Amino acid sequence: MTSPYDLTSAEQTLLSTVTDLAEGFAATAAAYDDRAELPLDHLEALTAAGVEQAILPADVGGNGVSYQAFGELIRILAQADASVATIFLMHAGAGIALAQLTAPTLGSYYADEFRRGARFANALSEPASGNTFLQPQQPAIPADGGFTLDGAKRFVSGSEIAEHLLVNALVDGVPAFFGLEPDETVETIPIWDTLGLRATRSQLLAFHSTLLRSDHRGRGLLPTDFAAIPAGLPAVSLGIADAALAALVAHARGRVIQGQPLTHQQWVQYEVADVESRLEAAKAYFRLALFHADSGLPRTIGSLSRAKLLANRVAVDVARLGVRIGGASGYLRTSPIQRHLRDAEAGQLMAYSTEVLSGQVGAEILGL
Repeated sequence: MTSPYDLTSAEQTLLSTVTDLAEGFAATAAAYDDRAELPLDHLEALTAAGVEQAILPADVGGNGVSYQAFGELIRILAQADASVATIFLMHAGAGIALAQLTAPTLGSYYADEFRRGARFANALSEPASGNTFLQPQQPAIPADGGFTLDGAKRFVSGSEIAEHLLVNALVDGVPAFFGLEPDETVETIPIWDTLGLRATRSQLLAFHSTLLRSDHRGRGLLPTDFAAIPAGLPAVSLGIADAALAALVAHARGRVIQGQPLTHQQWVQYEVADVESRLEAAKAYFRLALFHADSGLPRTIGSLSRAKLLANRVAVDVARLGVRIGGASGYLRTSPIQRHLRDAEAGQLMAYSTEVLSGQVGAEILGL
């Protein structure tokens, strides 16, 4: 097994390319957030750079980067613009899943669509059971050519530009996954007025007797499938934490109190040392979890769950410290500090939420 920090030369080149693109994304993050507008040009720039081809697993025709490279890619994007990172992560999760779950039938079609930059979105989370997004409660009713779905899916990031949806529903009491091209039976409910990650425009979708075609049905999930979303969600929070830390440091250096920068105040030094140390510890554990995933170890999902729990919490702590250090000026809409706090809080709500993860991890430790 390789070191948790080893990347191939191709992966290093990919991350260098994404880092260069991310500088431009960071410059417009506040504007997209303020307008709650999808950053489509940034998503198209990633496609033009060949990112989809790079992250698509080798078994469905891609380059198949490692979990370690994928996690770092998402973290880089999130540090620049958490909404770009979140939309791209959900797009990647849906596109890769459809290519793998339908490999014997439509897999090559979905892989080609993913590579060319067609937009994918996850339509899995139901209004009444968001944390059990892989265990849908809404049934699909048998119909000619497949099944019909009446119901809703919430927080579908990038849904307004999605050409393909990954949808699940109960078929004969068992969760089933389908690829769906949105049509007139899929309605976008314009309720998006969120506190954080505003540029994801993660709308609510309503399904009105929508046909889920049998020939677009995929198999169930396997441990060997590329778990893009479990691997990427901790990275989103870690990237937000990195951005929040950079913003609070910049403010502390530039804010002069009684003739000295705020950095000279001892309480600031103590608090920054605390959150930075915990942030680096969370990053180290996340890299270890990605190493477990690359090595095929059986506790991969458990490790990634712990990584998400740690990352969510430290991101909020760093962002809240930023507000304390920023004071009233950090509370203004013109400051990036308040945006990082709003984005950090959103990470805790994404499935599985910190409350659910805490219960799972605690029960495991206690042997329940």
